[in-house]
Amino acid sequence: MGDRVRATARVSGTVQGVGFRPFVYRTAVEAGVTGYVRNAGGTVEAAFEGPWAAVERVVSAVRDDPPPLASVESVAVEWGEPRGADAFEIRDSDADAGGAVDVPVPPDTGICDACLDDVRDPDSPYHGYWATACVDCGPRFTAVRELPYDRSRTSMAEFPLCGACRERYETPTDRRYHAQTTACPDCGPTLRYEVGGSPATTGGDALRRAGSELADGEIIAVKGIGGFHLVCDATDPAVVASLRERTGRPAKPFACMAPGLDSLREFARVDDAEADALTDIRRPIVLVEQAVEAPWLDAVAPGLETLGVMLPYAGLHHLLFDHVSGPLVMTSANRPGEPMCTTAEAVWSRLDGVIDGVLGHDREIVARCDDSVVRLVDGDRRFVRRSRGWTPATLPNPAADEAPPVLALGPERDATVAIATGDGVVLSQHLGDVDGPAARSFHRDAVEHLCTLTDIDPRIVACDRHPDFLTTAEAERYVDDGLDGPVAVQHHHAHAAGLCAEHGVERAVVVTADGTGYGPDGTVWGGEVLDVRYSAFERVGGLAPFSLPGGTAAIEYPARVLAGLLDTPELVDDRLVETGAVDSRAEAEIVRQQAEKAVNAPTSTSAGRVLDAVSALVGACDRRTYEGEPAQRLEALAADGTAQPIDVPYRTSDGRRVVDTQALVSALAELLSDRSAADVAATAQAALARGLGTLAVAAAEDRGVSRVGFTGGVAYNDAISRHLREVVTDAGHTYLTPDAVPPGDGGIAYGQAIVAAARSAR
Repeated sequence: MGDRVRATARVSGTVQGVGFRPFVYRTAVEAGVTGYVRNAGGTVEAAFEGPWAAVERVVSAVRDDPPPLASVESVAVEWGEPRGADAFEIRDSDADAGGAVDVPVPPDTGICDACLDDVRDPDSPYHGYWATACVDCGPRFTAVRELPYDRSRTSMAEFPLCGACRERYETPTDRRYHAQTTACPDCGPTLRYEVGGSPATTGGDALRRAGSELADGEIIAVKGIGGFHLVCDATDPAVVASLRERTGRPAKPFACMAPGLDSLREFARVDDAEADALTDIRRPIVLVEQAVEAPWLDAVAPGLETLGVMLPYAGLHHLLFDHVSGPLVMTSANRPGEPMCTTAEAVWSRLDGVIDGVLGHDREIVARCDDSVVRLVDGDRRFVRRSRGWTPATLPNPAADEAPPVLALGPERDATVAIATGDGVVLSQHLGDVDGPAARSFHRDAVEHLCTLTDIDPRIVACDRHPDFLTTAEAERYVDDGLDGPVAVQHHHAHAAGLCAEHGVERAVVVTADGTGYGPDGTVWGGEVLDVRYSAFERVGGLAPFSLPGGTAAIEYPARVLAGLLDTPELVDDRLVETGAVDSRAEAEIVRQQAEKAVNAPTSTSAGRVLDAVSALVGACDRRTYEGEPAQRLEALAADGTAQPIDVPYRTSDGRRVVDTQALVSALAELLSDRSAADVAATAQAALARGLGTLAVAAAEDRGVSRVGFTGGVAYNDAISRHLREVVTDAGHTYLTPDAVPPGDGGIAYGQAIVAAARSAR
């Protein structure tokens, strides 16, 4: 090559909306390099001309030292002769360039320190402005309509920049250069406080009014980045009780927002890892242990020792805490079974009678997006809900290099959807339960929005194998529209395949333990040991089957499950009557007969139902009012107990070695006569983990598999995860746990996409 060269680079990853072009501009100018940089569909394209050493330094910086919110997946470089560029410039986006699965729109983030300093600085033009943002922070996924990611294609298009903001927006060295959601009080969206659907006040007065109402014990709706929250004073049990009554959530734990770590630590135990998670720019809800006993904590999280907490992540939140003194309940604004509200009109129409006022604004939420929820389990991160802050980041797809694009529709509960090609998988935000018209409409909107942002037209649709899920019916609708399929993926295969895929492992023995999954034999699965590959699986162990007398009634009243697990009529009848599962001992006898004769008593191997039964046995939970409640209350009780050494019973079922669930629960019932309920709860968790772990290790050794994993909703349980890990690692095997994807049903769509892609490749 001569003294001067030209390098044309195409950069893929999260490289739009994160200050990447101004970063390239500054780097090139400082190096004395000429050329250009522009957005090009799903990538950034740049051309550099200058001395070879200078150009090489710029390319290396682009590859290895991107701005904080950027994530460079690859840099493809073509070298050639210079074309005579005499300066470096930032060019307009190329709207016609082809996209890629590496979504160029980054996730939403919390307000950065620099912008928060501007909000607090009396001399700043952004002083006191709730919607302050720059290239390093603010709404993105929830604001963009289509690609490329420019202001005209976001919900900020309705707010033309004033002269001062325009100058900053067009200055490459400014932090707000091409920050698509930047604005100031003179040109940006406006806050307003509403009563009865009509504006009462605006701007700073709206914040003061909201703070005053909260201090007076009112319940208000507050519009955030991805939707509305229902907000009230967390420290007033009477107000929290009123919120429960108005929303029909009698016991479901509410998340709390505190103004800072110091105030949070007054009522919660927060270790260094949890503090890091809480202060991450993405600001998830983090499940932590309660540090004190207080009536208000029991009102917020009844019967639990953990609490979901978060720190302010929007400028609005920080400013609201200028007018309130303590932690606030911040829970999604929706009725049970409906998606979160995103407009004030929806709040007043759907939550009339719940709220006393609305603190809103006139910036449209293009894509609804709930808060993410994480928990540190056995030292590892677990996504309870992967949503705001992580959507729409790309996940790996090692199942197929060349696969037709796949649309995966997820399960029916805690649903997400996913788009996959051989390049990767993009998982949607949390969609919730798909069990009604409003939720189904949101599900369809999420599919359309994800296809738009990825610029991918799916050719195959995948769904759960359960024939009665609404998402299964949705799959048929997409087939009618021309997609191939549907590819029906067994629920636990999806769990396990997703775990393998995020670790890049082609085969593993995986314990998949949860509440309910439709088995190929027509029974309810949920406590499985599977030998898993991306395209197929074999059921090699698990829990012994038992009956669920009353079917769905056994899920609501866990004592009913005892009737299918215990052969002690007097104890079963006592628990059925005492927990309100039946009204009389005569009805209790009918329930036992259902179990014995398999009448209206579906067969199950569910680990979740076993934990529910133990929860009823020890008095931790009589009736389930929200998903996972009996197991969560059992875990809270077990935290005060000590696991006792008992033998885990095994037997053979359908040619597989399984944990004898009936014998195990009988042993726990016998133990209850000598030990505390807390000890029995702790023993149940340890025994279940050791039993499933032992079966998984044995299967791995028999089959020459080195990796053993654990996933499914039960993997949120810290004690079970810890005990199972010990069994696996003590045997010398590599232990796999979920990190990038929720172990619960929020990760099912990812697994479905992996399985469908692998099958299509074959």
